[in-house]
Amino acid sequence: MNMLQCLDDSGTIIREPAYHIEDAILLKQYKTMLLSRFVDDRMFKMQRQGRIGFYLSSTGEEATYVGSASALEERDWIFLCYREPGAAFWRGLSLNFFVAQMMGNANDLTKGRQMPNHYGARALKLSSISSPVGTQIPQAVGCAWASKILKKDETTLVYFGDGATSQGDFHTAMNFAGVFKVPVIFLCRNNQFAISVPLEHQTAALTIADKAVAYGFEGILVDGNDVLAVYEATRKAAEKARNGEGPTLIEALTYRRGAHSTSDDPRMYRKDEEVLKWEKRDPIQRMKNYLLGRNLLTEEENARFEKEIQEEIMSVIVMEEKIPTVPVSSLFDDVYAELPSNLKNQKEYLMKVLQSSKNNSSK
Repeated sequence: MNMLQCLDDSGTIIREPAYHIEDAILLKQYKTMLLSRFVDDRMFKMQRQGRIGFYLSSTGEEATYVGSASALEERDWIFLCYREPGAAFWRGLSLNFFVAQMMGNANDLTKGRQMPNHYGARALKLSSISSPVGTQIPQAVGCAWASKILKKDETTLVYFGDGATSQGDFHTAMNFAGVFKVPVIFLCRNNQFAISVPLEHQTAALTIADKAVAYGFEGILVDGNDVLAVYEATRKAAEKARNGEGPTLIEALTYRRGAHSTSDDPRMYRKDEEVLKWEKRDPIQRMKNYLLGRNLLTEEENARFEKEIQEEIMSVIVMEEKIPTVPVSSLFDDVYAELPSNLKNQKEYLMKVLQSSKNNSSK
């Protein structure tokens, strides 16, 4: 299968995109990728400093999620995995909320009940994230199926990694979507490792995109480090979905340059030479070179963008670290419209214990 590509590794155009992308959108794509990269770096450092408990980075994969999210309409649904912060930022998720969720403070809409990197925003049509691998795939198909039944002009995009294609949820969702021509876009972020398991130990298929054939719809292999190509593939898939032509599987070939998470040491299962090879295909540098070549960006403007983004991130962190933690009493919220008597008793007891502990500590 041929790989869809618009930019070479240096950022030189080798094929004009099938869709015109306005200059303002190109710059927004680039700045969103920069924001994601800098947030990644800062959150990783904060975890190592003990200021947050856990983090999953996406360094090197920015073009995959920014290129795809920017090709959708605001009315479309996005079912996130835990490695697409830029898609959330593009859709409008505030940096304040993102950092609050990492810290689990009182500004966290999930009230500290989710692991870090497990954000969501119903108002932005961003599904909440869960840790079990692949569970979001059939859920996204269900959402898109509902849109079709209700005759809504919207599609659903679901992100997942290459490891999720080894799960039953992936195949169940693909089969259902193919049979019923569900308006869904399956976007596999093939970063080539399922934690420590390399792609060649997961599948004997030449590409993941080939798997779409078995379910009766199109599979597309795209350079996941080429934001223009990812945009083109996703927009084409979205148009097909809206026209009643069913789903598309997009395999975005990229690379996870960092660890799987802050609990992982990738040096145990891959060589540094491999990582260095992919650093030369950096999606942000490619996009920067492309913008410089088109005179849409100067080195001075780029330096200003980087400075402004870094300052914004630090400002938000300082702000959110002053916010207190979620009150323990919130444990009893959001399950019942009216709290049952047994839970009322438990809540009262807990409050008495906490108050007693507080009184003793102040003596």
